[in-house]
Amino acid sequence: MSTIDPDVPVLPLLESDELRAVRAAVREICERFGHGYWRETHERGESPDALWQALSEGGFIGVNVPEEWGGGGLGMQGLITVGEELAAYGFNMLLLVVSPAINGSILARHGTTEQKERWLRGVAAGTTRIAFAITEPDAGTNSHNLRTSLRREGGKLLLKGQKTYISGVEQADQVLVVARGVNEDGSLGLPSLCIVDVDAPGFTRDRIPMPYLGPDHQWTLFFDDVEIDEDRLVGGFNGGLGPIFDGLNPERIIGAALACGGGRLALEKASAYARERQVWKTPIGAHQGVAHPLAKAKIDLDLAWLMTQKAAALYDAGAQAGEAANMAKYAAAEAGIACVDRGMQTLGGNGLSIEYGMSDLWWGARLARTAPVSAEMVLNYVAEHSLGLPKSY
Repeated sequence: MSTIDPDVPVLPLLESDELRAVRAAVREICERFGHGYWRETHERGESPDALWQALSEGGFIGVNVPEEWGGGGLGMQGLITVGEELAAYGFNMLLLVVSPAINGSILARHGTTEQKERWLRGVAAGTTRIAFAITEPDAGTNSHNLRTSLRREGGKLLLKGQKTYISGVEQADQVLVVARGVNEDGSLGLPSLCIVDVDAPGFTRDRIPMPYLGPDHQWTLFFDDVEIDEDRLVGGFNGGLGPIFDGLNPERIIGAALACGGGRLALEKASAYARERQVWKTPIGAHQGVAHPLAKAKIDLDLAWLMTQKAAALYDAGAQAGEAANMAKYAAAEAGIACVDRGMQTLGGNGLSIEYGMSDLWWGARLARTAPVSAEMVLNYVAEHSLGLPKSY
């Protein structure tokens, strides 16, 4: 009789009682707010603070953070359950990606004891919200071309540069900024991670107008010699490269979970409509031209969710999760888009109406193909790292 090595990641085919309880509790919170909450909050130009507070009080924002720092101790498996269920109700919460998934993971693995006490406990409780800033106008997905700098001058650390398409800064208390340390010869070194208060002198921001339906905004950030204390560096000066990837893999995993949740909601709406809508003598769902595309979308979505769970299990076990995280993000984005597109086609003209809510799902689904990493860059990664093909960029 074989035994399972306890150090080997295991992916259960059935969700545990604990995760099922998490899912049910998150759904109950969502139902308290109702399906109209996301659009209404967006139209009022408000942040979803009430929902965030309810999730925080339930212990669901920091469900991935280790228990010793006030979290739920369920790792990324717990957080993808929360994220997928939120998105399956229509609440595609981007701040869940950056605060607990990216920054919570980085601080848990690389923060000092003092940094964990100061920031990670708050992230776990949902009382501290930290945005994440890496993308720059002239760098795009080429993180090696970042120009935001952190230099020593007169006994101070000064942050200078610009970031763009940074999510949820209006809701955040701090931003974890990726900069490059300036070496003694003036050249730019390896990445450094620094925690910056949103009201720090020299830190300004401009909102980027977006068609995306959701209360999370996008921002361009400007840092004009913002003073950074040494104890705000995560990983130390020029020591942020490893911590960055311990944040970017969770970003891809939770992004995949949100895409899966949105796809699930689209299929639920489309299937319910196809069971009831009659144009001739039978419901339109009886016609294979409607049923088969929905069935295919369901298969692709379930496969994407399985890869998302695998990526989460690998990350939680401390194993190499980069390949699975990228594959999960790619598969979930494509599956989510297909579910929403097929849902809109199933509903016909009603698929474009606000009343039926299907068109509200489009921007969140389509966003997943581009961010947090584009589909093309995922394919580049898989071609090079999984298939051993020559680097193409």
